[in-house]
Amino acid sequence: MNSRFNLDFIDRTLKTTALVLLISLVFGMYYFGFWNALAFFSGGIFGMVNMMLLKRFVQEAFRPEKTDTASVIMIALVKFPLLYVSGYFLLTIEQFSVYPVIYGFTLVLAVLVLKALGRVFLGLDTQESNNRTQKVI
Repeated sequence: MNSRFNLDFIDRTLKTTALVLLISLVFGMYYFGFWNALAFFSGGIFGMVNMMLLKRFVQEAFRPEKTDTASVIMIALVKFPLLYVSGYFLLTIEQFSVYPVIYGFTLVLAVLVLKALGRVFLGLDTQESNNRTQKVI
């Protein structure tokens, strides 16, 4: 039995989010100003780190075999208090407007939803399951 979940979809989502963040940083500095673009970029990086830690937390906490309690506690101690305190301080930076930071926070979720909708509308999941069924038969 495979001890790790197949979470490649989240890895691809994080890569796409990083690409969108880099492109939006360049164009955002020109159209919205340096501080607003940097606020959006910082919020997006926060969202990506949050998603990476959440993925790692789920992988460690919900395994088929025995859970490594020490690693789950370490991830929880990093993710919940430290990450969210850093998010609070990110929102309180005087040069940053609150809205671009919040938009950056939600960018990774927007990319996740759009990628999932794309897979549904293109039928990629049904093609993969049909291919797996044909290989078994």
